[in-house]
Amino acid sequence: MATLLSHLQRRPPLVRQAIKIRRRRVRDLQDPPAHGAQEIEPPSHHLSPEERALLYEEALYTVLHRLGQPEPGHVREASELLLYLQEAFHMEPEEHQQMLQRVRKLEKPIFCLKATVKQAKGILGKDVSGFSDPYCLLGIEQGVSVQGGSPGSRRRQKAVVRHTIPEEQTHRTQVIEQTLNPVWEETFILEFEDISSSSFHLDMWDMDTVESVRQKLGELTDLHGLRRIFKEARKDKGQDDFLGNVVVRLQDLRCREDHWYPLEPCTETYPDRGQCHLQFQLIHKRRAPVASRSQPSYTVHLHLLQQLVSHEVTRHQAGSTSWDGSLSPQAATILFLHATQKDLSDFHQSMAQWLAYSRLYQSLEFPSSCLLHPITSIEYQWIQGRLKGEQLEELAASFSSLLAYGLSLIRKFRSVFPLSVADSPARLQSLLRVLVQMCKMKAFGELHPDSAPLPRLVAETLRTGTTEWFHLKQQHHQPMVQGLLEAGKALLSLVQDVIGDLLQCRHTWNKIFQNTLKVDLFSMAFVELQWLVAKRVQDHTAVVAGSPVSPEMGESLFQLYVSLKELYQLRPGPEDRDGVLALDGFHRWFQPAVPSWLQKTYSVALARVQRAVQMDELVPLGELTKHSTSAVDLSTCFAQISHTARQLDWPDPEEAFMITVKFVEDTCRLALVYCSLIKARARELSAGQKDQGQAANMLCVVVNDMEQLRLVIGKLPAQLAWEALEQRVGAMLEQGQLQNTLHAQLQGALAGLGHEIRTGVRTLARQLEVGIATHIQKLVSVKESVLPEDAILPLMKFLEVKLCYMNTNLVQENFSSLLTLLWTHTLTVLTEAAASQRSCPLASSRLKVALQNLEICFYAEGCGLPPAALHTDDFQVGGTCLSVLTCVQYQLHHLQGPAQKENVGPFFQKLLRIERQQQQSIQPSRRFFKLGDGAAVQLCGGHSCEAHPVCASAVPRGHPEGAFPSQGSSTAGALLSHRCRAPDGGDWDSSGGFSAAPRSQALQRDLELQAASSRELIRKYFCSRIQRQAETTSEELGAVTVKASYRASEQKLRVELLSASSLLPLDSNGSSDPFVQLTLEPRHEFPELAPRETQKHKKDLHPLFDETFEFLVPAEPCLKDGACLLLTVLDHDTLGADDLEGEAFLPLRSVPGLTGTEEPGEVPQTRLPLTYPALNGDPILQLLESRKGDREAQVFVRLRRQRAKQASQHAPRPGQ
Repeated sequence: MATLLSHLQRRPPLVRQAIKIRRRRVRDLQDPPAHGAQEIEPPSHHLSPEERALLYEEALYTVLHRLGQPEPGHVREASELLLYLQEAFHMEPEEHQQMLQRVRKLEKPIFCLKATVKQAKGILGKDVSGFSDPYCLLGIEQGVSVQGGSPGSRRRQKAVVRHTIPEEQTHRTQVIEQTLNPVWEETFILEFEDISSSSFHLDMWDMDTVESVRQKLGELTDLHGLRRIFKEARKDKGQDDFLGNVVVRLQDLRCREDHWYPLEPCTETYPDRGQCHLQFQLIHKRRAPVASRSQPSYTVHLHLLQQLVSHEVTRHQAGSTSWDGSLSPQAATILFLHATQKDLSDFHQSMAQWLAYSRLYQSLEFPSSCLLHPITSIEYQWIQGRLKGEQLEELAASFSSLLAYGLSLIRKFRSVFPLSVADSPARLQSLLRVLVQMCKMKAFGELHPDSAPLPRLVAETLRTGTTEWFHLKQQHHQPMVQGLLEAGKALLSLVQDVIGDLLQCRHTWNKIFQNTLKVDLFSMAFVELQWLVAKRVQDHTAVVAGSPVSPEMGESLFQLYVSLKELYQLRPGPEDRDGVLALDGFHRWFQPAVPSWLQKTYSVALARVQRAVQMDELVPLGELTKHSTSAVDLSTCFAQISHTARQLDWPDPEEAFMITVKFVEDTCRLALVYCSLIKARARELSAGQKDQGQAANMLCVVVNDMEQLRLVIGKLPAQLAWEALEQRVGAMLEQGQLQNTLHAQLQGALAGLGHEIRTGVRTLARQLEVGIATHIQKLVSVKESVLPEDAILPLMKFLEVKLCYMNTNLVQENFSSLLTLLWTHTLTVLTEAAASQRSCPLASSRLKVALQNLEICFYAEGCGLPPAALHTDDFQVGGTCLSVLTCVQYQLHHLQGPAQKENVGPFFQKLLRIERQQQQSIQPSRRFFKLGDGAAVQLCGGHSCEAHPVCASAVPRGHPEGAFPSQGSSTAGALLSHRCRAPDGGDWDSSGGFSAAPRSQALQRDLELQAASSRELIRKYFCSRIQRQAETTSEELGAVTVKASYRASEQKLRVELLSASSLLPLDSNGSSDPFVQLTLEPRHEFPELAPRETQKHKKDLHPLFDETFEFLVPAEPCLKDGACLLLTVLDHDTLGADDLEGEAFLPLRSVPGLTGTEEPGEVPQTRLPLTYPALNGDPILQLLESRKGDREAQVFVRLRRQRAKQASQHAPRPGQ
């Protein structure tokens, strides 16, 4: 008969009986848990030789007595498993064979099938109600082979279990009443001898009880139920109904099976009889090995798991790979077979896996993620009563041990999880997840109720680990030779390691700790490390301050300052830290070393500039880069100075301003030195050069280098962050102090460089000016037969060749300056040529064409001078006279003024001493040098001091050189606004240039006049008089009133002279005798029309003439420009020549009737103010007068001169 699993007893082989276990009632008989167990150290996973031999025997026994089909992915061959065990237990072949032979002689275990009938679904309803009362009969039929794992070809029959299996080996489930989907959840253990000839049988029956017909009719629901009543009436009383059966061959089963099996019918009446859910497990009873007989199954499995996992890890390590937590198929097969044969529950397997992995993790290297699965399994199945007292203690000790070991790894995470290994962050995160999940377990909470929260434990561990790491690094950087310099280098290396560690904490580690534990590693590490660093740096700087700072020590201190600045910038926000930091105000520790830093920066830069110029061959770097190597080196040098200034970034605003002033001074001074050196280098290379073109090339490169330097200097405000500095120090400085220092220095440097550039460009321009002047002179002297367009070809070809050469060798800015100078010179030469050829229209015509083509040439389709520069009246060339040294001297005085001396401490006194030393070192370089044509030029401005009033007045009387009055702004303004003489005698203006006399538009007008014929000039004269007449509104000379009209049908011009008014009294009696002379002008357009005169009126200043005159003239000449009616009002004198009252000009094209086809109607009156000829000489008349051989021109000029002479004799003269 069946007994409970916990009361298993050995049965004779022939009388093996199964044991029925109800799953719903199963309980592990365990001792009560031992509360408050003390934490113990986890036992070692290493076994003694005796224990290892017993465990090896157990493993071999498991493989040799294997049951069932292999699982997917498991190893099928026993030989392969045995070989694996030999390797895992490190057995020699002889020892292995001996153990194998001994195990084979051991008694076989009792083979059992652990069958669980879980449930069924869709079974037949045999009762009148449409339901059934199902139960199952099950057992193992031995000695009969069933093919195919099903009832096979054997004839289907009812009651297979009842008829074929002895009653004592038959087991029965409970009856589930009135259901078609019964649930049993009952487990039975069925013994068998030979798996190959054994089969599992299950019959499902519907329980029928004896009931009266009345009861059955009461349950009747449909005709189908009535049919069942008739059927039952024919069968025996109390006979159960067959619902189906399941037959399975044991040799087809795996060690564990879990399937839905169809219920097979005995007839074809109801083929679909539903399904039954069965679970099978092939297990052993009464195993012969000593380990199985002397130790609990759980302990044996734990030791076997530890042994195999240890072998897996060491095997991967031997192959230079890391174990990923996946067991090999051999290990997985052996462990599965052992757990199945020993019938270990899932909970106990998870416990064994946890204990084995947690112990091995502390001694072997494998992923901590392997611990997550047993943690989850234990948490899911945790019931404290399942474990005995010693097992609870073992579990608690594993928790304590793993927690302590995990915290030790976290304390040393920088070395245990180095970032040089790619998977270190993932490994640390996995460890933290394991610890978090472990501490969240119900088991952990029950076994360690007094444990502190994990985040607090981790935070304390990280603080301790950070301090330990710092001390290890400090010992690592301890210098072999004791000294201040070596100590400084060691401290610098330590600070840099701290910065690197904090960056790693912020970018990598902090995310892991923050996401997993809500622990801010970065803020905690920064607070701890900055206190440790501050203490050591402060001690070091205090020792250094007691002795002079050498250049090497200054460099070391600067690097330390920069590193501390970088460290301080990493500080977390105030919300992430408490209180002040030890590094607050750390810059004060380095204040004594700042002057040496500035001196070192200037000295290094000066040496680099001198070396760069000495190595420069003054050859352009390429087609697009037209400056030489020294300009590139100088840009790099200035960039390094700016980089040093940004690195320094002194926190104190006032001191930062003074440091910036010093940096700007040094940069301007270096620019001045570079100008001197690069010119000296050009003289050195050009000495003995016979090729003038090569010398010109070098001069182009020098000018381009200076232009490049000017561009670099112009970037100083952005590179040194003047705008931010101004915002910081705005409230601390006097009004205008920033403008008078930094900006004045920069503008002075730019002005000096600009003048040097323009001086070089002027030298280049002078080489071309001679050729331009020669070609213009030849243009004037060309034969008359040559057309003007052909005459200018030599000049244009000359400019094309020279300008292309200059454009190739000069940068755009310098080329534009050259074009401006050449254009100014060309206009000057053209003006002089035009003045000398006033009487020659042909030469003037050629000069006019030349000017037009030169404008096109210099414009160059938008690539040359802009139209505004070509047509403007004045051209600004030259440069300012304010020198860099003048600004430097002003700044020195500004710092040395009475008001400032009281507030300047030792820090600024050192700055001033360094400045004076640098001034003395640069004084010898202020010498004269030759540039191009040999003009003597001084570095400060580009012209000799004798000819330059600004240089002479830069140092006021009564003050030593380099000192200015305290009101320096007025002196600087005077420097900027002073006018002086340029080297060529031109006038310097307030913008730093000198204005050129030539005017392009005026020259164009003059050439147009000179090229015109005499009659064209006369026409232009009358056009100008008509324009002047239209602009005159004053009647201080009087006025005349006329009416004029033109009849086209008669070709007659009719003029009615009505009156004159407000005439000047020209006679001695205070009156005049006026009359009017009417003339059509120009005379060459109306040669046949004689002048007309009105009657003379005696003593009348307001005469009424009322006379009409008709001129027979065609309309065509009247419509031309300049055609007019000249009304000359004269005062008749009997004894002498008539006096001129004034002239009026009526344009003929405005006369009604000339422009239309209709005859004019009512003609309006026209009032014309009287005017005088120009008293200062008309340019057209002067041009006509120069044409001595032209009789018509001379007659016209003589008449107009006579009128002008008459006008000049009257007083008072009208203001015209």
